[in-house]
Amino acid sequence: MTKAGTTLTASAAPPAAVRLPRRRGIELALIVLAVLLSVYGYCAVGLARTGTVPPGAAGYGAGLGVLALVAHLAVRFRAPYADPLPLPIGVLLNGLGLVLIYRLDLQTPGDRAAPAQLVWSTLGVGLFIMVVLMLRDHRILQRYSYVCVAAALVLLLLPIFFPAVNGARIWIRIAGFSIQPSEFAKVLLAVFFAAYLAANRNALAYAGRRLWFMQFPTGRVLGPIVTIWLVSVGVLILERDLGTSLLFFGLFVVMLYVATGRTGWIAVGLLLAVLGAVAVGHLEPHVHGRIEDWLHPFASIDAGQGPNQLAQSLFAFAAGGMIGTGLGLGHSILIGFATKSDFILATAGEELGLAGLSAIFLLYGLLVERGYRAGLALREPFGRLLAVGLASIVALQVFVIAGGVTGLIPLTGMAMPFLAQGGSSVVTNWAIVALLIRVSDSARRNYDGRVAP
Repeated sequence: MTKAGTTLTASAAPPAAVRLPRRRGIELALIVLAVLLSVYGYCAVGLARTGTVPPGAAGYGAGLGVLALVAHLAVRFRAPYADPLPLPIGVLLNGLGLVLIYRLDLQTPGDRAAPAQLVWSTLGVGLFIMVVLMLRDHRILQRYSYVCVAAALVLLLLPIFFPAVNGARIWIRIAGFSIQPSEFAKVLLAVFFAAYLAANRNALAYAGRRLWFMQFPTGRVLGPIVTIWLVSVGVLILERDLGTSLLFFGLFVVMLYVATGRTGWIAVGLLLAVLGAVAVGHLEPHVHGRIEDWLHPFASIDAGQGPNQLAQSLFAFAAGGMIGTGLGLGHSILIGFATKSDFILATAGEELGLAGLSAIFLLYGLLVERGYRAGLALREPFGRLLAVGLASIVALQVFVIAGGVTGLIPLTGMAMPFLAQGGSSVVTNWAIVALLIRVSDSARRNYDGRVAP
């Protein structure tokens, strides 16, 4: 009864929240399948190359299985409502990457990368566990947005003071130890972009002056974030890390579009991308050479100099056909020094064929889709933008790398998420998966049965 003497009807009562199932058993089953597939690939490589099962197969399977199990337990106890798919996808892609690097190591005995990649993968899973256990709420990151952007800019500036490697200053090398700071900076910038855009989304969408086909916000609102983006991209161009520059540009445009809902930002982004590509292609000799190789991939063959890296990559994809030559039976090692990093997708395409390559792309697509789904399920703007930004990082990397090695776009030096050799890359990608796990847990834990606006 109310004070007025009326009775509250059942229709006036607030609806009860719908608690979604946890589905941790599904996650565990998929993790077991991912580990078994990785071990099968490891054994298949050994049988193809030497005719015997590799002696380290049991240790590899046990190590990967223990890492995956500990990560699963962390999710089970700290993020029980998280999406069950991102962790098994990360385990499978990381396991397949280790298999492909091990396969290439067999033909480069003086340059073994698989042991170091396994160590970095262990560190990555350790970081995943630490983020899941210690970050109880993703919204805490919003408080440290300016700390994140300051740290990102410092990380981007550090490689300038170190020697260039293959024409680019993107590495920090000390006593045989090397990291690529831009890999960590991209996650920090995604946090800053999400926090700033969430705080100013209304001003960005509705304030300012209308020019031609879209509403441009005032300089006071848009200026800080554009300045940060221009500084970060400018530093990367100075370091000749053009692949990451393209990634940052795409991330900025995507998050700005999601924050404002203005499709005009997509058109502006595409226009600026074309103008920037033309300018850099004419002014930077290294980039101009990449564009020439893209336009004429077989020019070196016609000139009697033999196939270049892109041509060898195209040959590898062609040799794979529909079902591939089989793990360990390809010749992608002919690509050269970047076989285990930039061009590792060519090994997958040759030895797993179009079918296996499609399965890999579907795994990436599913990981990105789950990130977008988690963002759409959230009602608070920071978490939504953060999830979309992190998922977009993965999507943009896959597009830039896959497009480069298949001849769709000019080649840029970046690491394929989880697959390619690169410690900084694999650690960062595990951090991205951990943050997506945390965001999806918040989204499903607080789900009340209604569709997010």
